[in-house]
Amino acid sequence: MTDKVEQTEEASDVYEVRKQKLDDLRKGGFDFPNTFRRTHLASDITAAHAGDDKETLQEAKVHVTIAGRIVLRRVMGKASFFHIQDVSGRMQVYARKNDLPDIYDDFKQWDLGDIVGVSGTLFITNTGELTVHAESLVLLTKSLRPLPDKFHGLTDQEQKYRKRYVDLIANEETRETFVLRSKLIRTFRHVMEQHNFLEVETPMMHPIPGGAVARPFVTHHHALGMDMFLRIAPELYLKRLVVGGFERVYEVNRNFRNEGISTRHNPEFTMVEFYQAYADYKELMAFTETLFHALCDEVMGTRQIEYQDYTIDFDKPFERLTINDAILKHHDDIKAEELETLEGCRAILDKLHFSYKKTDGIGKLQLIIFEETVEHQLIQPTFIIDYPTEVSPLAKRSATNPDVTDRFELFIAGREIANGFSELNDAEDQAERFKKQVEEKDAGDLEAMHYDSDYIEALEYGMPPTAGEGIGIDRLVMLFTNSPSIRDVVLFPHMRHESS
Repeated sequence: MTDKVEQTEEASDVYEVRKQKLDDLRKGGFDFPNTFRRTHLASDITAAHAGDDKETLQEAKVHVTIAGRIVLRRVMGKASFFHIQDVSGRMQVYARKNDLPDIYDDFKQWDLGDIVGVSGTLFITNTGELTVHAESLVLLTKSLRPLPDKFHGLTDQEQKYRKRYVDLIANEETRETFVLRSKLIRTFRHVMEQHNFLEVETPMMHPIPGGAVARPFVTHHHALGMDMFLRIAPELYLKRLVVGGFERVYEVNRNFRNEGISTRHNPEFTMVEFYQAYADYKELMAFTETLFHALCDEVMGTRQIEYQDYTIDFDKPFERLTINDAILKHHDDIKAEELETLEGCRAILDKLHFSYKKTDGIGKLQLIIFEETVEHQLIQPTFIIDYPTEVSPLAKRSATNPDVTDRFELFIAGREIANGFSELNDAEDQAERFKKQVEEKDAGDLEAMHYDSDYIEALEYGMPPTAGEGIGIDRLVMLFTNSPSIRDVVLFPHMRHESS
């Protein structure tokens, strides 16, 4: 506690000193100018001249204009070195008083964190570092708050989440994470376009929450005089579009669920959800493998991804198991016949000390056993198939067993990454399942679905045989960046207020 107080006091002192510097600058006419324009990024300069030798570069007299934040500096009497950081990386600058007689003394008062513009010629130092020999310097933004320690960056994990802007300044790894996230989403869009999917946007506020089993956030629209819900999933609207004739649609956007926060869950999260007419869940599983191959190839350059203590191999065919097969594979002490009766499933859960409801059917009980004891063990990409009908209110029943659906979930590194199924397009069956969900809601299940009469009407116009899938972008980015928490891959994760 003492160290934290001392650090706070030190930061406060620096803040006051810098405020005084800004006051002095204002008196001299400084007004945060916006007329400087750069011609180069640090990475472009490095890439273009990485192989040059000193003599060649000196003779070429390459002139560059760059801008960025001062992140390192060695200020001396008549000559100084400093590094500036832009969006692409860092570049060293050499400033000499003889070259900058009108600004050099002022420059010596500038601070780490200040944003500056530099024009000059490139050269290579005796230590071999590509450097800009400054011919002009201009202060663009005065920084009032000190940057984190230059060697360790911002290390307090909570502060990294709360003050992401500082984390991005101080930690290159964080910047790389969010650049990769952007590349991942861009590649998603490219693959979907290659397969003739149309990108669409559907409402974020719903009059009736639907498309998933989850507790919604509630808001109120004053002009309409009605409660509305932040969407928990875009599914029912996307399927309305399939009814309307858009046979391949997808959306990349946010969902909101009023549930717990953990290393795997954030109240708002990004999903890509897509629907394809005249396809079934088996075809979507094959497409999912193709999609992941493209993501690995384009974003990572390899199909073997290191995550925590594991190597995830996306090149091998993804395993496919039913829920019961997965339970039996990972439990030597459970027999197949035990999973086939209510009494057997209840006995297993009682022995394992997991709770369940007396009204839960055999499918729900099997799912609890799977989720509590098996899911975290599915490290390599694994499709779990044939989900019980009672926990899959929007999925089509299996033609050979009406108690299960044509549905899969994809698990990687012990986490659900994707959920897909052959869509239920029988309006009467869907109405009955909605009614069952309403009964569960009336019995106290806050996550059960509402009855959506307009969606039933849409199905009554006729939806072609269709398959749909949702993939969690945040969890996927966790995998591809070897990040242990979802907060590491969300720019501004939700957190409790800081205690005073």
